[in-house]
Amino acid sequence: MWVIAARELKSLFLSPLAWSILAAIQIVFGWFFAWLIYLFVRPDVQASLANDPNAPGLTAMVVSALFDWVGIVLLLVMPLLTMRLISEERHNKTLPLLLSAPISMTSIILGKFLGIMGFLMILIAMLSLMPLSLLIGGSLDFGQIAAGLLGLILFLGALASVGLYISTLSSHPTVAAVSTFATFFMLWMFKWAENAGSGNEIISYLAITNHYQSLLEGLFSTTDVIYYILFMALFLILSIQRLDSERFQ
Repeated sequence: MWVIAARELKSLFLSPLAWSILAAIQIVFGWFFAWLIYLFVRPDVQASLANDPNAPGLTAMVVSALFDWVGIVLLLVMPLLTMRLISEERHNKTLPLLLSAPISMTSIILGKFLGIMGFLMILIAMLSLMPLSLLIGGSLDFGQIAAGLLGLILFLGALASVGLYISTLSSHPTVAAVSTFATFFMLWMFKWAENAGSGNEIISYLAITNHYQSLLEGLFSTTDVIYYILFMALFLILSIQRLDSERFQ
């Protein structure tokens, strides 16, 4: 499992796609981070905050907003990272060799999943340096930052598990990317069901973007954490079963 994870992470950095994503994400969110700081230090905003006894602090207005947009943007980027996990093996005719190796399907799937999560952890670590730079001129709520990072990691893990499963269903990475994006968009649209009237609470609860918002605000909820853990477990099990059925065939 760890060998597969290391191989997957290494193959990501051997391709220009991973470096392009890292560079683009840093540029985009570097500009967005600077814009959030500009909004926070504006005199009119500072005067409004000074007159509000319950005014949000630097962490809530800058760091949480940054993490929120990171999740939305990576929801759009994730299909490009997960499309090749299994479908490229099938497309390059190397999947039968992988399936015939003396390792379990669980090790293969978890290795692929941990490989992509390793890349995402590197990405999150690079983005985390931006909020930490605020310590030069201000104070931060590290509890809220830790909760926000946990929510972001769980959210991206859920996206990676869905993308991995869809990659097991296709032999063309492009088809897998489009299908993954469509699935993400559908899971995102579930959050609007709560505005459609009563009886849609269950659909709204399934929205993948709803459960890390409270963590971004520093409110740790075991319900949200369990949701993401069960979500990841479901799609990882589906991926294992899909490869098992292909090996039997």
